Amino acid sequence: MSSLSLCQDGKSRCNWCDSSAEYITYHDTEWGFPVKDDIRLFEKLCLESFQSGLSWRTILAKRENFRTAFYGFDFNKVANFTERDITRLLQDKGIVRHRGKIEAVINNAKKTQDIIKQYGSLARFIWRYEADIEPLAKPQSISSSAVSTALSKDLKKRGWKFIGPTTVYAFMQAMGLINDHVEGCIIRSEVDNARRHFIRP
Repeated sequence: MSSLSLCQDGKSRCNWCDSSAEYITYHDTEWGFPVKDDIRLFEKLCLESFQSGLSWRTILAKRENFRTAFYGFDFNKVANFTERDITRLLQDKGIVRHRGKIEAVINNAKKTQDIIKQYGSLARFIWRYEADIEPLAKPQSISSSAVSTALSKDLKKRGWKFIGPTTVYAFMQAMGLINDHVEGCIIRSEVDNARRHFIRP
């Protein structure tokens, strides 16, 4: 199977995005572009955790509901969530109602605050791992790597939950720590250009 798909607009893209208009928009405007905003990084780590066992399409369709439910993923607010908030979230049909994952988001918000105290920002902590990312022979050919495993272990050592190597690798792909758009995809060169001009934290 080809790793490229010729979409209805006549443009070639990574074949995973051709199943819905929402996927194409996400692929063309977000996936792979480098991010250093702490709230966006935290949000993505949380959403990737919620995706575990589900499709990204399911999470993407509920993303605005998640943002409302978790106060825009402002980790300083989420860190103060109580059992009452957990009960509220478990009754929210607009999100994935999984107690363990909900509790993990609250826990991870507190751990994000700890990282910021030590490193100044979540971005500065995360982007330390970019330089060590091994070159891939073929984009999208793996679901985890030595680096995603290392970052996962580091986060777990700091008390994070629901943050395995596959979840972390998907996060790295999405947040631009690597350019995993396939050769021939119209967005690959845009991401390359964005990464070249990106000022690392």
